[in-house]
Amino acid sequence: MTGGSGAARAAPRPAGAGAFPRLRWAAAAWLLVWALAYARGYGWSNFLQLCDVSVVLGCVGLWLGSPLLLSMQAVASLVIDLAWDLDVLWRAATGNHLVGGTEYMWDARLPLGLRLLSVFHVFWPPLLVWALRCVGYDRRALLPQTLLALVILAASRVVAPEANLNFARRDPFMDRSWGPAPLHVGLTAAALAGLLYFPTHLALRRTMPAPRARED
Repeated sequence: MTGGSGAARAAPRPAGAGAFPRLRWAAAAWLLVWALAYARGYGWSNFLQLCDVSVVLGCVGLWLGSPLLLSMQAVASLVIDLAWDLDVLWRAATGNHLVGGTEYMWDARLPLGLRLLSVFHVFWPPLLVWALRCVGYDRRALLPQTLLALVILAASRVVAPEANLNFARRDPFMDRSWGPAPLHVGLTAAALAGLLYFPTHLALRRTMPAPRARED
């Protein structure tokens, strides 16, 4: 009896616009404020950053109550956001960066309010995990997220080549390009998929419920 009651409580809620009746409006408001501030402060090309893509698609996922969109963004951003958080803490404690990527947070030329909007890296992982507990982790997420990352990496080379967005031109460790553009982009996408996305996918598949089947 106890096991059955616990399973019932753990059952995910139905997907769709009603999945997050209040949070969907908070997500829409955040997205509007954040996107306008980022566009003004960093330029529209900055939205090609994979972590920023995750915010946009994640907010859309909350609005639609879409397990697939939320699952894709969890696969893409949980490890990267946690690394960002760790780097900020390490820099604050020691004065040095642990992995890098947060240097702009200490750039006094950027308005403090704009920099503080990047705290989404802190609340985004627990929010995504909670959302997946509510609607379930879609086991299909790995492949479409990997393909999306490949497209974004290719676009990053074209739209803002000088910015090295998503390390689409030079890797983050040796600061070098790994061959012609298709090879470098392909290797970068493969590294994301193999080292970050796939382990996260396995962990989420193991710990999160599957989405509720559609009722026709």
